[in-house]
Amino acid sequence: MKVLALEPYYGGSHRAFLDGWKTVSRHQFTVVGLEAYKWKWRMRHSAVTFADEVKDRIDAGEHWELLFCCDMLNLAEFLGLAPRLVQQLPSVIYFHENQLTYPVRFESERDYQFAMTNMTSCLAADAVWFNSGFHKDSFLEALAEFLRRMPDEQPLDAVERIKEKSFVYPPGVRGIEKCEKRKKGSMHLLWAARWEHDKGAEDFFEVLKILKSRGVDFRVSVIGQHFRDVPEVFGWAKEYFAEHIERWGYQESRSEYDDALREADVFVSTAGHEFFGISAVEAALAGCYPVLPNRLAYPEILGFGKEDGVEEFFYDGSVKGLAEKLMLLAERIEQGMLWNGDNHKVIGLLERFKWDNMAAMLDDAIENVLLLSN
Repeated sequence: MKVLALEPYYGGSHRAFLDGWKTVSRHQFTVVGLEAYKWKWRMRHSAVTFADEVKDRIDAGEHWELLFCCDMLNLAEFLGLAPRLVQQLPSVIYFHENQLTYPVRFESERDYQFAMTNMTSCLAADAVWFNSGFHKDSFLEALAEFLRRMPDEQPLDAVERIKEKSFVYPPGVRGIEKCEKRKKGSMHLLWAARWEHDKGAEDFFEVLKILKSRGVDFRVSVIGQHFRDVPEVFGWAKEYFAEHIERWGYQESRSEYDDALREADVFVSTAGHEFFGISAVEAALAGCYPVLPNRLAYPEILGFGKEDGVEEFFYDGSVKGLAEKLMLLAERIEQGMLWNGDNHKVIGLLERFKWDNMAAMLDDAIENVLLLSN
């Protein structure tokens, strides 16, 4: 099958998703992407930009059987502007995130026009895919609540119409070679996330303060993408924990990032927002012991309540709970018993997310969309 994939924000996890899938897919992808820059502007203009680009490609003889896009495209607007040959294609929209439940520091900062764009894009698509069940459910619940607050003409039936064509398809992840022999010494913690308010860095550094005050010996790597406005806590933490730091900041190459995962003993998340958790999955596959809050998409990803023994990888979401968990793990590391003899348990649970496994599922899913549209 020939797939036209439109990506207004072709970078980060969005790019990793498309590049990972098309590399092992049995289908042929034409990816039309824009630089991952100024996401609000990308959501505003990409429908117009892509409509012109696609027209030029059709004039040059290209054709496709299915349209695939992400949540940052105004799909309804694009289909209204695109050539008829593209308007008639079955379409799938993939939600990496959404603009209705994506966290903002203050609710007054939220632009509800983007939330409406997400809704109309869902209505225009033949299939709506979410990267986790948590994401799907939280979006549909928030959409219903949002519409009920509107002054009149509330299209509440839109929620059910979207729900009927919504599915959960997690993203694939790269297979990272596991490090069998880690560097001896004190516990090496890894925190890997965007340096923004929703990832809970303040809580993480508060936990490190507790460990330091209790005399717990540790090393730490704090990595991840950051932008112009970095939360002030990072500057303070770099100085306060200087003697403990192994790696700090954005890792410039994929190999450096992979090395950071393989070097660490324990991966820690303090996220207040996570629709899937690619970094947690990749870190665990690389051999890190995951310590995750019992919230968001994490319980779903690891099978909390369904798989025996996975509760040991969770904490209650509080600073105190995380500190107590890490002090326990520090003792186990000293004894050479971090994994209690079973260091393949998590890998066995998460290998299903590797692209070699996920691509076939996604390939079958888009074939089914095409079949049902005919």
